[in-house]
Amino acid sequence: MNHISILTFSFSILFQLRKNLHQYLLIATAFLAVSCQSSRLLSRSPNDVASVATPALEPLPQDPYIRAYFNHNEAQRYTDPYRQIERPGDNLEAEIIAAIASAKTQINLAVQEFRLPNIAAALIDRHRSGVEVRVIIENSYNQSWSDLTAQQAQLDDRARSRYDDLTQLVDLDGDGNVTPAEIGQRDAIAMLRSAGIPLIDDTADGSKGSGLMHHKFVSIDGQRAIVTSANFTPSGTHGDIPDASSRGNTNNLLAIESSAVAALLDREFAQMWGDGVGGATDSRFGVKKEERAIANVTIGDSLVSVRFSPSSSRIPFAATTNGLITAAIGRANRSIDLALFVFSTQEIADALQARHADGAEVRALIDPQFAFRDYSEALDLAGVALPSKACAIEPGNAPWSRPIASVGIPELTPGDVLHHKFATIDDRLVITGSHNWSEAANRNNDELLLAIQNPTVTAHFEREFERLYRTARLGLPERIADKIAAAAQSCPTLAAPE
Repeated sequence: MNHISILTFSFSILFQLRKNLHQYLLIATAFLAVSCQSSRLLSRSPNDVASVATPALEPLPQDPYIRAYFNHNEAQRYTDPYRQIERPGDNLEAEIIAAIASAKTQINLAVQEFRLPNIAAALIDRHRSGVEVRVIIENSYNQSWSDLTAQQAQLDDRARSRYDDLTQLVDLDGDGNVTPAEIGQRDAIAMLRSAGIPLIDDTADGSKGSGLMHHKFVSIDGQRAIVTSANFTPSGTHGDIPDASSRGNTNNLLAIESSAVAALLDREFAQMWGDGVGGATDSRFGVKKEERAIANVTIGDSLVSVRFSPSSSRIPFAATTNGLITAAIGRANRSIDLALFVFSTQEIADALQARHADGAEVRALIDPQFAFRDYSEALDLAGVALPSKACAIEPGNAPWSRPIASVGIPELTPGDVLHHKFATIDDRLVITGSHNWSEAANRNNDELLLAIQNPTVTAHFEREFERLYRTARLGLPERIADKIAAAAQSCPTLAAPE
């Protein structure tokens, strides 16, 4: 079928289904995908066309108001715009850019780390068109390539690694010499500054806040929102620039059509923004912000609970973000699946144990670097405890008396991490956002969590979990079992594991 035939056929379907809005949206999405793919194929040589792999799965239906995307989605393919690598996944950066391009009046963007120049270019375009654009980032990342170059002697190993990655992103021709022209095209922070886009970080309150400015959201025109687990970096979306094998940290993104959600994000943004650039130090980050109670909103057929972190120590646990997660798990009947960067909240582990005891199936995947540390609740689920180097056990620690074998770590490309923060419950509820399941996220960091009751949206997250679980390494790693056994010998006050 040629390109013109595809267009004619697609338009005929659209006219036939014009009375059915939901079907119209699904067909329109398919039409755009087919048309774009056809355009790409027509521009390729026959050899290039033959090399395009077919996606492994059929795309799932999307909810018309809450669309879910995953940068490792096996049902889609795209070309990484920075490394020109064709790979499976949804292009999360493209979804963010599309939302930005739709803006008519205002864009509020808050993200921990911002390094994607194509998003910077999209913001600059809207700024020059008269749209009010405001950006908040975490202070550690409010540095351009030139800033970092001037600080080279003071950079620690982690900062040095980030600097090297940024250098390879900015150095377009790869000659080892970064020019002003390359900075103007590839250094996102420098691009925003040069364009005069107002930008602050979490030192605008005269301090650093109580923790990380860990948000990852965009609000558009008070009407739509992007909420994601991904930082706006190559490694958070596409893959590490220096490593051709990297496919990026596993992340998800929600595109939400809701004035109610956008209004909540704008209110959170306003507390952090204060008077903005050049104003008084009246911005509020971390626990300095006013407490925000759980907000429940209806979006189409979905009931969505929105909760911002942190909560001060004065707020009871049940009223916090982790309290919301605990309560949702407590209502589970059949199944609970977790895909988490970090999991260190005892109350949530206890709620999982109670539901498991009543027959709910529990499966958990946690990023390898955090899964089996002494504070990780994965150990509780596996029925063991790992003392710290000081032979101390976490207060309140409660290894399960009926441990599960369905907890483990995903098989990832070296260098990539499991960056999700989601759970699915009973095929009907998904919990997601920027909020890690930790005390730091709950009581210190600027975070956002959504609990969405919608089986269509949940199905996308379930598919992502199954993709990760299919090749996961389950059970207690031998090295951790050896550490526990060694601790039983070196920590005489601790009982040896059974």
